[in-house]
Amino acid sequence: MARILQLDEAIAELVHDGDVVALEGFTHLIPVAAGHEIIRQRKKDLTLVRMTPDIVYDQLIGAGCARKLIFSWGGNPGVGSLHRFRDAIENSWPVPLEIEEHSHAGMANRYAAGAAGLPFAVLRGYAGTDLPQHTSTIRMIECPFTGEELAAVPAINPDVGIIHAQQADRAGNVQMWGITGVQKETVLASTRSLVTVEEIVDELTPRPHSVVLPNWVVTAVAEVPGGARPSYAQGYYERDNAYYQQWDPIGRDREQFEKWLETEVHGTARSAR
Repeated sequence: MARILQLDEAIAELVHDGDVVALEGFTHLIPVAAGHEIIRQRKKDLTLVRMTPDIVYDQLIGAGCARKLIFSWGGNPGVGSLHRFRDAIENSWPVPLEIEEHSHAGMANRYAAGAAGLPFAVLRGYAGTDLPQHTSTIRMIECPFTGEELAAVPAINPDVGIIHAQQADRAGNVQMWGITGVQKETVLASTRSLVTVEEIVDELTPRPHSVVLPNWVVTAVAEVPGGARPSYAQGYYERDNAYYQQWDPIGRDREQFEKWLETEVHGTARSAR
């Protein structure tokens, strides 16, 4: 049953050094505040998992929280590269970073397999690419029924899955709507899960095409208004496009990044009720 915790309490309890941690949200409802709290608590040696690592993962990598990244695409959407990510790969700064690269379809299927309790997923993917030559967790197999060559990828079962949603009720049931990506699968696949929400309400109002996570699949809920900024939360606020543009020069320069880290993360305390 989900417990209602403050954000700092939830991160301290659920995220441990050396964990496999997935912070998921596709364009929308990205759990940025939770990522910053991981940095603030100086977690380290994490294997970070995300279909589309963008600036919050650039920040986590630059802060030295990560030893490995499992992903399918990385960049500052609409702007360019992730420079802290690049610096870690090219120069091992601030620490060396191992990578494991997949396609979007491969990552989504890995989460789905993890959520279903299956050891691996099978898909028609990776044809025409050299990813299987560089990623040991992609294996080509023969269908036992048709003889067709298919790709197999292992399930993802993070130690901790973290997502952001619009609402939870006081019992810890969660509701999200809009673009929901693999948030549901992330929670179901993870050993422990944290959902940050815009607000906690007395009762969830049914909405078309919404996803409801019952409290028995969620470990903890934290009320964090604005917890997805600079991404957007449908019905609450829009994407802050200027933030993504402003991040580029900060991320390019180690000195500017370290100044940002001290003033904007370590120099602030954000904990929601």
